[in-house]
Amino acid sequence: MTSPIPDAKIAGPVLVTGGTGSFGSTMVRRLLETGISEIRILSRDEAKQDAMRRELADSRVKFHVGDVRDPRSVEDAVHGVQHVFHAAALKQVPSCEFFPMQAVQTNVQGSDNVLRAAQQAGVESVVCLSTDKAVYPVNAMGVSKAMMEKVAQAHARNWSDTGTTVSITRYGNVMYSRGSVIPVFVQQLREGKPLTITDPDMTRFLMSLADSVDLVQYAFENARPGDVFVRKAPASTIKDLALAVASLFGNEDPEIRVIGTRHGEKVYESLLGREERQKAEDRGDYYAVPLDARSLEYELFFDEGEKQVEDEDYHSHNTERLDVAGVKRLLLALPEIRSEMIAAGFDPESAL
Repeated sequence: MTSPIPDAKIAGPVLVTGGTGSFGSTMVRRLLETGISEIRILSRDEAKQDAMRRELADSRVKFHVGDVRDPRSVEDAVHGVQHVFHAAALKQVPSCEFFPMQAVQTNVQGSDNVLRAAQQAGVESVVCLSTDKAVYPVNAMGVSKAMMEKVAQAHARNWSDTGTTVSITRYGNVMYSRGSVIPVFVQQLREGKPLTITDPDMTRFLMSLADSVDLVQYAFENARPGDVFVRKAPASTIKDLALAVASLFGNEDPEIRVIGTRHGEKVYESLLGREERQKAEDRGDYYAVPLDARSLEYELFFDEGEKQVEDEDYHSHNTERLDVAGVKRLLLALPEIRSEMIAAGFDPESAL
């Protein structure tokens, strides 16, 4: 069980952009546990806002219909808030491949709108959510998120006198988040269909929604301007993930159909590049990569001597690799999986 964000540090009001998404809604629930005075949610989906409003039934949550692409709606939502958690983004790799300018407008321009509004409003801190796909990006979503990181760090470097601390969190696949593969596997098992996987040997970092909120909390509590934070995470192959999900639902020998990689997919993902690992601070469960705060006058910062360069980036092929049993243990910690198992007549307590 994760600890809530300390209410001594964050009294509110707080803005969560993209607050009706998987991460945003989890973050909102965590914040409500602290006794916070007000949480604002900025998103463009009226239906999700209405469903969340009825589900939470909490007057401290204020909903703003708007879009990070629209500076005016961002400025209205940011006015008077203390902290911003920026989660609004286009996240689906294939759709961004087909409509890359939409990814640019939301992930890059929209993030710049949020940062500018926050700094002009005197917000104390902005934590921006990024992704492993921003490291050595090969797809439009990753490229747009890499640019988002650069925009955030440029704000931290060039607007250092505003008093707004801008930081970045970068994480891998969030299990059971909206659009992720695990709910697809569960649905296919429920309907008696083959499990469809892209590449059996493809690996992905595995992180729970609670872990992703913990990472943002850590950044909020420890950030210096421009810091990038990564939470260490295990990984598994897509095939082992499929086998683990099937086993939890009583199918030890599921039919698996390989459909091939989708547009813009990598065989493995990286959370830190080689260059970042060279200067990253190892903080136990986390890495912190400090901002390169030098000006363009590089001759003022010349430093003689050789520096060690890491041979590898930190990626899902060289992190801790979970086997099927290990993935099952990780999945059983997810409330969503336990609920699905109980609904299907399986006992989570005896699954291992």
